[in-house]
Amino acid sequence: MASKEAYERGLQLLRETNGENGLKVLDVLADVSPELGNQVVGWAFGEISARPNLSRRDRQLLNLGMLTALGTEPQLELNINSALNIGLTPEEIVEAFLHALVYCGLPRALNATLAAKKVFAERGLLPVVPGGTTTS
Repeated sequence: MASKEAYERGLQLLRETNGENGLKVLDVLADVSPELGNQVVGWAFGEISARPNLSRRDRQLLNLGMLTALGTEPQLELNINSALNIGLTPEEIVEAFLHALVYCGLPRALNATLAAKKVFAERGLLPVVPGGTTTS
């Protein structure tokens, strides 16, 4: 179990990147594996994601790339929202998935882009204009 300080730091980071929706992971896991929720908050967010040597932006781009490679669309949607929350633009997110095409393959890049389209639609960020800004 992570320390109390790491857990509190993790809660703060989770709120900053995912908003209050990020805390739903604790509710979802409460009746099946509350310890997994504790590890997500205290260890993944409070210890690893809070480390100083990479910016939140860099970490979020890494998350998008790794989740694309793994093909985990539900977590990818959450991290697309997080990327938007911390200041990445839809154009940058789409570009990351285009870049992932080279390393992850067409099906994974396509699935990631479609996950982004779903998130962008929910947030009123379509269409994404290549090389420009979104219009609404």
